[in-house]
Amino acid sequence: MSRLDSFIRRLEAQRSCLALAVERSRDVPGVVLELGLGNGRTFDHLREICAGGPCPREIYVFDRQVAAHPDCIPAADRLFLGDFTATLPKARARLGDGSAAFIHVDLGSGDEAASRALAASLSPDIARLMRPGAVLVSDQPMADASLHPLDLPPGVKPGRYFMAEKR
Repeated sequence: MSRLDSFIRRLEAQRSCLALAVERSRDVPGVVLELGLGNGRTFDHLREICAGGPCPREIYVFDRQVAAHPDCIPAADRLFLGDFTATLPKARARLGDGSAAFIHVDLGSGDEAASRALAASLSPDIARLMRPGAVLVSDQPMADASLHPLDLPPGVKPGRYFMAEKR
């Protein structure tokens, strides 16, 4: 498979998982957290399907630095800048444990071992931010006893994305 086809499949999988997560978390009160702003495409999509859609929510974004398209940069009061290991505890202090209804995590760096290690180190803080019934969509597996795997949407290859629910 060409790299272009792989990229397209990844984005289609991401969009399907995000749509399912929004639907599953529709009745769960709380905010949306986006870990990994990148160029802002996913944040922009979340604004459309969450903030301005059928389940309006505040969206808070995390990244090391802003490198997004100017139209896809969140307001300063909704942006946590810096290393995730430092900003997630700040978010817990500011927003409170159990504040998130839906979290999207996109932290893959191309180095699979490093990405998985980072995900493992962040999993406890991510799980603490989620309220019961909250949904997690991640490009990396997240390991926490309170997170229970969810089936992926039809057509999404296992291992391409991961979904879980906080119980």
